[in-house]
Formats: sequence, C-alpha cells, structure tokens
Amino acid sequence: MTNIKWDSKNYASNFSFVHEYGQEVVNLLDVTEGMTVVDLGCGNGQLTKKLSDMGTKAIGVDASEDMLVLARKSYPKLEFINSDATSFTVGENVDAIFSNAVFHWIDNQDDLIANIAKQLKEGGQLVCEFGGYGNTELVQASLEREFQSRGLHYRRNFYFSTIGEYAFKLEKHGLLVKYATLFERPTKQIGEDGLANWIHMFNLLPFQGVEETVQEEIIQSVVEELRPVLYKEGNWYLDYVRIRIKAIK
Repeated sequence: MTNIKWDSKNYASNFSFVHEYGQEVVNLLDVTEGMTVVDLGCGNGQLTKKLSDMGTKAIGVDASEDMLVLARKSYPKLEFINSDATSFTVGENVDAIFSNAVFHWIDNQDDLIANIAKQLKEGGQLVCEFGGYGNTELVQASLEREFQSRGLHYRRNFYFSTIGEYAFKLEKHGLLVKYATLFERPTKQIGEDGLANWIHMFNLLPFQGVEETVQEEIIQSVVEELRPVLYKEGNWYLDYVRIRIKAIK
C-alpha cells in the first residue's frame, strides 16, 4: 500500500515537474503498435495519455480516486482503474508496466514486485523511476534534527533504494535487470515557499499527532536551516536522487 493521501488539486498546480520529468523515463520503453502498457501510479493521467499517443493500449492504475477523477475528466477515452499497486490486475497479462515517481511510496516492496511479475507476459518490460538512495537527504536530516530537539520521533516514510538492493529484489521475482542508473537531479520548486510547500505536499506523515503550531515551527526552522544550501537565485532546488530501471520478465 502507499503511505500518502494526495491533494490532487495542489499536486496538479504546483508539482507538474513530476510528470514532466517522467517523459524521459517513457523513452526507455521499447514500444510496438498496439502493445498493452500499464501506467502504474498514473496520478492525473498525463503520462498515460503520452503512452497512448505512442500507439499503445495504455491503462492507468492508481490507488487515489481523487487523482483518477482528474484523469478521467481530462482523458475520458482512456481506461483508468482504482487499485493498489501490490494487488492490481487488468484481466490479462500485459506487455509492459511503466511507473514514474511511485515505488518509493510503497510499504511492501516484495508484494509490489511479485504482483508486477505476475501481471507481465514472458518477455514483458518493467520501466520505472523513483526516489533513490540519498533522495532529499538534506531535508530528511534537517526534519529529523528538529523533531529530536523537541523530544519527538521522526518517521522516515519513504523507501529510497540503491541499485544493488533493488536489482536483487527484482531478480528474486524473475525480472532481469537490463539497465539501471542512480543519479542526482536537483529539482526546482515553485515560488518563495517551495520547500515548505514540498513538505506539506509530500512529507506530512511524520507530523501526525503533532500540534499544528509545532508543525509550522518545525517546517520554518528547516526552511531557514536549508536556505543557504538549497535556495539559489530566487528558487528552491530540492536534493533529489533518482533510480531508473528497466527489467525484463
């Protein structure tokens, strides 16, 4: 299961970089006319539409019904399924599963990979990108310090893997890794409040049970600590690290 509840309107307005960077990941797919591709964790469907425009039968799958409302409204001719990544099925084995910026949200990686392998045809492709080892570490470490200084426990709610760790998991489930890379990608945020907005959007789970005034104190302390490092020429750039993989069943 995923460990976040999405604010779909805020996501579409302020975090469009997620699907924009996903265009590069699409290029890793070997596409043939009419092949069936699942866009796993499709969100508002923009990359599902991209896959469809390439001549595939693209099916979007997402656990967030709020996101799928936007997807169906924007692309009414495409198929979207509300289902969890660890248990989804589309009724037949598919040629490829594509996923962008999703896997680091999944609690049970073995269930996720086992289900992906189950849904793919022999020779089918998995192409994915997600947060890799060291992703947003400056932000995570700063938040952790602020929590600890107040006697609070900071829960890291992401799964950020190395290549070796994830390749082992994939191969254990019969997926042969053909390509993998881990790379830094400083990622620009929108506006003067870009870092605070990012925390509010993507990293609120550790704040559950914390008084709202204390939440804001923590976030503002993190903003001030990291301003000299991550704020450049009027914009925030988060210390993203991505892992990008292609594997074959």
